[in-house]
Amino acid sequence: MLDKTLTQLAAALKSGEFSSRELTSHYLQKIEKADSKINSFITVTAEQALNQAEAADKARAAGNAGLLTGIPLALKDIFCTRDVKTSCGSKMLDNFIAPYDATVVEKLNSAGTISLGKTNMDEFAMGSSNENSYYGAVKNPWDSTAVPGGSSGGSAAAVAAGLVPAAMGTDTGGSIRQPAAFCGITGLKPTYGRVSRYGIIAYASSLDQAGPMARSASDCAHLMNVIAGHDVRDSTSVARGVPDYTETLNAPLSGLKIGLPKEYFGDGLDPEVEKAVRDAVSVYESLGATVREVSLPHTHYAIPAYYVIAPAEASSNLSRYDGVRFGHRCNEPVDLVDLYMRSRAEGFGEEVKRRILIGTHTLSEGFFDAYYTKAQKVRRLIRQDFLDAFEDVDVLMGPASPTPAFDLGAKKDPVSMYLQDIYTIAVNLAGIPGISVPAGFAGGRPVGLQILGTHFAEAQLLNVAHQYQQATDWHLQLPAIAEEHA
Repeated sequence: MLDKTLTQLAAALKSGEFSSRELTSHYLQKIEKADSKINSFITVTAEQALNQAEAADKARAAGNAGLLTGIPLALKDIFCTRDVKTSCGSKMLDNFIAPYDATVVEKLNSAGTISLGKTNMDEFAMGSSNENSYYGAVKNPWDSTAVPGGSSGGSAAAVAAGLVPAAMGTDTGGSIRQPAAFCGITGLKPTYGRVSRYGIIAYASSLDQAGPMARSASDCAHLMNVIAGHDVRDSTSVARGVPDYTETLNAPLSGLKIGLPKEYFGDGLDPEVEKAVRDAVSVYESLGATVREVSLPHTHYAIPAYYVIAPAEASSNLSRYDGVRFGHRCNEPVDLVDLYMRSRAEGFGEEVKRRILIGTHTLSEGFFDAYYTKAQKVRRLIRQDFLDAFEDVDVLMGPASPTPAFDLGAKKDPVSMYLQDIYTIAVNLAGIPGISVPAGFAGGRPVGLQILGTHFAEAQLLNVAHQYQQATDWHLQLPAIAEEHA
């Protein structure tokens, strides 16, 4: 089963090669035996999963099965899931049992998928390495001394290790694409507003977006068919029709115009990563695409703008965790101020505290216009850079990260960690979609090719990614741990 993609598993279930209960039991056993080595799950919902699997088998026997009925998945522990702990990787929410399902979870349940559990993540999605989790760091399945990327590192590692065929992640500044690149899987960040944020614990509300993580673009297309669409409960959800993302997967690429942003191939880019990316671009040329250099002149302002806007929104969103209504509460507070101060000091980790302080400062009187307002103006310029580029090319390509996965504990300086997101952050500021696909190795660790499109161009990105995966086999390669206990 481990060598099958989600799409192939769906076909096998339909043909009766195995039942959903057998498939679910297989993955639960794999998690039990192997996850101690990578720490990709916070919560495993075995009993619930087996009950869902039995229901899926009954639906299939009655002729009521959809394409994904009976397929096991995992959810990043940022999606509220009814009657299941939803911690966001934080001590603050270690005791929080969600009373409702996020819209994404509702849609997956309606499609008949099975949740195996909740995956590990950087606390409140703040991080690029999955080392900021209250539940311990996640390890990269390709090399246990390396990080898996973040903040959706648990989802990426679980898919790469063969513990689950697909998982849901969220992306605020690269948190789907960067861990997908580090773990050698496919990860799609949709256009902002394409997938509902209702029931997703907020980090930065104008940047957060949910998306699928799987081994192939085809798998991600099937998942997008389920999770995309308007939601009246989410004021940022876009009322726009949803195409069949699988319909154009096999469209030929002849005439495709690819742009290579010159800012993505400068200082700081690992030579082996650059070679892998340029080799991937050469494959596209062999498939009939044309390539030209383009410029995104405000790229170098993306990180400073992001680290003003995102912490500002985080400081507002995280103010609700006060020890009163839900979440961690300190013992025996002497008064209300003590309750607030000690509950937040005990409940939040260092990186979260750092970003709350930065955000509170930039929103304070006397600094709001100097920092937050100015950062929003820069954001508009970054967005316009992309719009200008897409007037001349269909998609942009470049590395997902300047380096392959770095060693656990290697980035002790917060700024050096923030710089890892140089190629992904601008995409969230602009609200456009992006996908990372496996494109080789550097020093034995996976390299991701990032493909970007204009707003609501997910179908085109999936087509471009799928055609590359038809011509290469990087996405089919598995780490040794995926074959253990098979």
